[in-house]
Amino acid sequence: MTSHIDLETEYNNRARVPDHPTHIAGWQKDAAAYRQSTKCELDLAYGDGERHHVDFFHPADGRNDGPVILFIHGGYWQSLDKSYFSHLARGANERGFSVAIPSYDLAPAASLSQIIACIESAANFVMRRTGRSLVATGHSAGGHLSACLMARPATLTRPVNAAIPISGLFELAPLVPTSINKALGLSVEEARRLSPLEWTPPAGGHLAAIVGGAESSEFLRQSRLIADRWSHEGIATHYYEVPGAHHFDVIAGLTDASDPIVRILSQLAAYA
Repeated sequence: MTSHIDLETEYNNRARVPDHPTHIAGWQKDAAAYRQSTKCELDLAYGDGERHHVDFFHPADGRNDGPVILFIHGGYWQSLDKSYFSHLARGANERGFSVAIPSYDLAPAASLSQIIACIESAANFVMRRTGRSLVATGHSAGGHLSACLMARPATLTRPVNAAIPISGLFELAPLVPTSINKALGLSVEEARRLSPLEWTPPAGGHLAAIVGGAESSEFLRQSRLIADRWSHEGIATHYYEVPGAHHFDVIAGLTDASDPIVRILSQLAAYA
């Protein structure tokens, strides 16, 4: 990363995609419709906090023998909740996987360190309740949190051996001088401490870093970087750009069992 890059322009996705409110409203509508039409268990508590709840979405045919897909929502760790993303379980459900979607504490009420611990609690709850392993996936901030789960096995009931961060953030120091950091309050030192790219990579496993082809150069760089760096440490990695996708429509394929993202998810589930 060079000093002449306009980090605000690179990382402020809502400014980059002016019609983002339309996409977010569409998520909310589609998610509500999916909750009404599918087999699900809603608002199960994984902790004591107001936002410590998770929704489960199950295959219509009752199959439940594979790993659980844990989808972690985005919003730069400071907005949204699970209710916007229920419909993204559809593609995995149609391939026979159960999907768990948690809410979690948000900044500025919670620090990023506390948010990571919150997601670890959610992951442990899902694994204990189901007795099954996880494939961790998530969008944007959720991509960061899915990589955190894979990189910190000591905090979990069992290791996460497969992760699919979508438009994730793995090097957080570039966020410090941007407007995104107003709620997060990260210092450069804390940003580095909470960046998966600064951690010792996991001993093994599979990671697919997915990003939209029309996203900013920094989002493309971050996904390439974690795939490259972790591959050198013995992790099986894959980098995939969704053609023409920006930050808000890159996750649309999760609703379609035949989409390349869902195919990648299904393939990595074999290693979970």
